[in-house]
Amino acid sequence: MSAVRLLSQLSQASQPSEWLDTILKGDCVAALEKLPANSVDVIFADPPYNLQLAGDLHRPDQSKVDAVDDHWDQFDSFAAYDAFTRAWLLAARRVLKPNGTIWVIGSYHNIFRVGSMIQDLGFWILNDIVWRKTNPMPNFRGRRFQNAHETLIWASRESKAKAYTFNYEALKASNDDVQMRSDWLFPICTGGERLKDDQGNKLHPTQKPEALLARIIMSSTKPGDVILDPFFGSGTTGAVAKRLGRHFVGIEREQTYIDAAVERIEAIRPLERADLTVLTGKRAEARVAFVSLLDMNLLAPGTVLYDAKKRYKAKVRADGTIVSGDFAGSIHRVGALLQGFDTCNGWTFWHYERNGGLNLIDELRRIARLGIERAGA
Repeated sequence: MSAVRLLSQLSQASQPSEWLDTILKGDCVAALEKLPANSVDVIFADPPYNLQLAGDLHRPDQSKVDAVDDHWDQFDSFAAYDAFTRAWLLAARRVLKPNGTIWVIGSYHNIFRVGSMIQDLGFWILNDIVWRKTNPMPNFRGRRFQNAHETLIWASRESKAKAYTFNYEALKASNDDVQMRSDWLFPICTGGERLKDDQGNKLHPTQKPEALLARIIMSSTKPGDVILDPFFGSGTTGAVAKRLGRHFVGIEREQTYIDAAVERIEAIRPLERADLTVLTGKRAEARVAFVSLLDMNLLAPGTVLYDAKKRYKAKVRADGTIVSGDFAGSIHRVGALLQGFDTCNGWTFWHYERNGGLNLIDELRRIARLGIERAGA
């Protein structure tokens, strides 16, 4: 993967080589409008939270809390924040591929407003994820519950999108063969991972832990996918994407954050290709219809199929159905009727003859699937 680059100008008809693995400097909506439509696989967005802080926040000893009071988190009203949210979500939806997904993280101050807008604009919410912090900031005034989590919304571009990436098998295997839950436990960004300025203060007030981005990227992308972060900040998304063999594009308007992100990402060494292989299951494999075996000349009309003990046989017809006596239909339907069963997996029931022996037709499906996947690569 190439080194990170900073772009201050981007033409409307840009080629991927111009904007992949880059940081676009400027307003997120304006920059998004310069990217090609249907060009990114996943969006991770950490927008302003609109915390509405009325004044300084102090600890019981009267020391000042380093809270989020930056100008980019301040809006005149909820209506202004809603207008901003609608604008960037619309621009983000345009660049998202039809089967792409978007992640948005927020606190109670903004996530419900963002979620409502996500639904209004036609996205389809797949999950809400609770990031539970192992080391949250205390509630200093003692007037509320300690705010110990943030919420992520994961959504597809539209309700009909079914082919979005979800690495279910890999997540389950990494979780001791138990389904990955929607509550994630990570510490907030501290220690050596927390970027500091020249005075030793936090460089960015809402820097996210790399472990959180790694979970997002490993769950919903494949190596080589493109991840867009329209609120790039200190570059956590880019750093993790580079390490995990994904491309990124970030949008950021603050030069201080950009400088830190460039330095941070340049220092990342990508993992080896073998270490990036994603465990998949049957549901992640390309679907192959029986007729595809005929289309790819792996079987010919007139071929006789048998069960493992040659008790039953059927002949393949040119339309991709099979016939055995009075029974005709799919490989599954005919197999079930011959056995008197309600269902049958024809792929593991029927065999074809080769070199004097019987071979499962599922072997031919595997060959066909490899051909389909290579053609689509």
